[in-house]
Amino acid sequence: MAIDLKHLERYIAAQSPASKIYIGADSCRLSQGNVWHADYTLVVVVHIDGKHGCKLFGETTRERDYDQRVDRPQMRLMNEVYKVADLYLKLAPVLADRSVEVHLDISPDPENGSNCVVQQAIGYIRGVCNVEPRVKPLAFAASCAADRYKELASLAGQAARLRAA
Repeated sequence: MAIDLKHLERYIAAQSPASKIYIGADSCRLSQGNVWHADYTLVVVVHIDGKHGCKLFGETTRERDYDQRVDRPQMRLMNEVYKVADLYLKLAPVLADRSVEVHLDISPDPENGSNCVVQQAIGYIRGVCNVEPRVKPLAFAASCAADRYKELASLAGQAARLRAA
């Protein structure tokens, strides 16, 4: 299910200026038959007043993955970056004058495959969103929150199927 942007905008607008907003993206690769796909999960974490817990909004979409090298998933990782930047721009009117961070599930460590796009991804977010993105290990919205959203969405889907059975 897609993020209801109007609902999210109203929710953010209703929060105090002390509330912090974290926008993140993560993806994982999977095979369906002989075709590779990627599940892209986008999340927005609204940290209420910066100290009173948070509300998580998210969506997961599946798209064909054309990366040839599994160990250097440049295209998939940059798709995450494009998607999180697009979400930021859609929310920009309600994000003004708020503390906002963009989190990328990319590691600067040369030992990790995601390192292949770290400079390109940081530059893209700086240029498009005019914010300094956070990368691993400081990018909790992209790693922890996106993983948790996908897990909760999967559990909700399983519960719905059980109720229907």
